[in-house]
Amino acid sequence: MANPKTNNNSFEQQLFKAADKLRKNIDAAEYKHVVLGLIFLKYISESFEELYNKLASGEGEYEGADPEDKDEYRAESVFYVPKNARWNYLQSRAKSPTIGEDLDKALDLIEKENPTLKGIPLKIFARPNVHYTSIGGLIDLISNTFLTEEEKSSKDLLGRVYEYFLGEFANAEGKKGGQFYTPKSIVNLMVAMIQPISGRVYDPCCGSGGMFVASEEFIRTYQDKRKDYAKASGIGVFGQESNQTTWRLCRMNLAIRHIDADHVVWNTEGSFLNDAHKDLKADFILANPPFNDSDWSGEILRDDPRWQYGIPPSSNANFAWMQHMIWHLSPKGIMALVLANGSLSSNSSNEGQIRGNIIKADLVDCIIALPKQLFYNTGIPACLWFLSRKKSGNGDRKREGEILFIDASDIGFMADRTHREFLPEDIQKIADIYHEWRAKDNKYKDIPGLCKSADLKEIEKQGFVLTPGRYIEPKDEEDDGIPFEQKMTGLTSELKKQIAQEKELDAEIEKQLSNIGFKLK
Repeated sequence: MANPKTNNNSFEQQLFKAADKLRKNIDAAEYKHVVLGLIFLKYISESFEELYNKLASGEGEYEGADPEDKDEYRAESVFYVPKNARWNYLQSRAKSPTIGEDLDKALDLIEKENPTLKGIPLKIFARPNVHYTSIGGLIDLISNTFLTEEEKSSKDLLGRVYEYFLGEFANAEGKKGGQFYTPKSIVNLMVAMIQPISGRVYDPCCGSGGMFVASEEFIRTYQDKRKDYAKASGIGVFGQESNQTTWRLCRMNLAIRHIDADHVVWNTEGSFLNDAHKDLKADFILANPPFNDSDWSGEILRDDPRWQYGIPPSSNANFAWMQHMIWHLSPKGIMALVLANGSLSSNSSNEGQIRGNIIKADLVDCIIALPKQLFYNTGIPACLWFLSRKKSGNGDRKREGEILFIDASDIGFMADRTHREFLPEDIQKIADIYHEWRAKDNKYKDIPGLCKSADLKEIEKQGFVLTPGRYIEPKDEEDDGIPFEQKMTGLTSELKKQIAQEKELDAEIEKQLSNIGFKLK
């Protein structure tokens, strides 16, 4: 399928191409912190200036207000930005050889005034390999681009740009990029499936925070469509990340989206060894844990109470992640996680028994087979697991003893030579199947080659293997309207011609060999 993207020169694409030209000899992994750090500075300065201007005008509720009063900003959850850290000041210094030092000092000033930002943005602008001309070029690029952009909500625009840049840098870094970024196609599908409208959203390996951002975006879209949700309380996000640099990217990403990140934490041990949210019972869980991780300290944790369905093998963390998430799932909660396809069928090292126990506990709601080439960091075939404690109803029909299988392996398009993506309509199509299956009026129907609802007896007969191909009927071949007898007449006639041609070719070969003194008989 051809690339259906209609705008190959979107605002974000143009901006990234221009920024990449300024990269020169800086490694992509380091350069992303330079670019994303500047976008973050631009964002907090925009937010500050917006409120500053309201305070300076002194109109309405701001009558008599002091625009330099730090408490005014704290009261509205806006970061206070000191004079020498404001974007206008930094822009005026863009051509200076000391702009790197100016930026690092600006970040220091911001951290002193805003303790919640302590240690989040990296101070790397003054490094020798980051030339001041590149920094100055980026500052001008960001300033001029946003000044000329028609969209007035520059803060939302900055959020869009930040997220887009994360994806492009992940693509540039390949395998390493996958450690901090899950492709939007997958994230958006997971969110569209479980619909985190209101409640606690948890990601135990949160990377750069894409699951939280997509959840917030979904709420906005849902509110626009459903006015009865206009006053929804929204979500509270809970996350954990073991890589400090990735955690910093996450905190900046959430700050730009104005998402409270107080419960998004970092520690070196990670969620298995040092669970930062021990008492959390989340309404929604979304995660893309490392595939087939063999270095997760399984031997140390063999007696952990989280392993309610069996001790996961120390050589593979797939079912450790799953059980960790089940442990944190609320009585009415629903979760979605990405795992390697091996999780659907493996019987080695107790994995088959664990999978069977989870199925028999009636927690598995839906399995989706994903297409290849969706990920930046791996070619391992992957799938989506959806587990629910809501199968007894809770607004949907009662669906105990049923699992929905969806084969999405042929859905999507090739965005470039190496990466596949879902279109919004692809995501909607898959999500609609799931929601129709769950709905009380239950208009769902099995579709050959696409989806099948199977009961636990059928799944038990398959040895608790959850590969969708085991259950979904093959797609019916399209009838071309040609009668069978006519097809066979044509095929036999073609075969006769091929046999005759073969005899002629054999005779010619024999003749040519004879001419040079060789005989086959």
